[in-house]
Amino acid sequence: MGYTQEKGQYAEELACNYLKQQGLSLVNKNYHCRYGEIDLIMKQDATIVFVEVRFRKANSQVDSITSIDARKQQKLYRSAENYLQRNNIHHSIPARFDVVGITQSANSDPTINWIQNAIEG
Repeated sequence: MGYTQEKGQYAEELACNYLKQQGLSLVNKNYHCRYGEIDLIMKQDATIVFVEVRFRKANSQVDSITSIDARKQQKLYRSAENYLQRNNIHHSIPARFDVVGITQSANSDPTINWIQNAIEG
């Protein structure tokens, strides 16, 4: 496994644990389909939460939200739709797209920024 993959798994694990502490429950991790991947699928009460995890070094010039361009958003929408269809989840069940941005410098603990409804679906 390469450095980037290890860093991604580390960030996703941090995000998952953080969201669990906030009362969400894990439904699926690294959901893959032909449209793309969803890092985490969580549940908060009756709402399905599709989570994009972004890891950035503290000195990065692009923040977590800005790094999710229109192309990535489209992949997330299509992947979420695929997930809902595959799992026979009716559209009347509320769903949203959140972003968890994790920032870390070499000598500090990670900073976690959870942005609910970060991407309009």
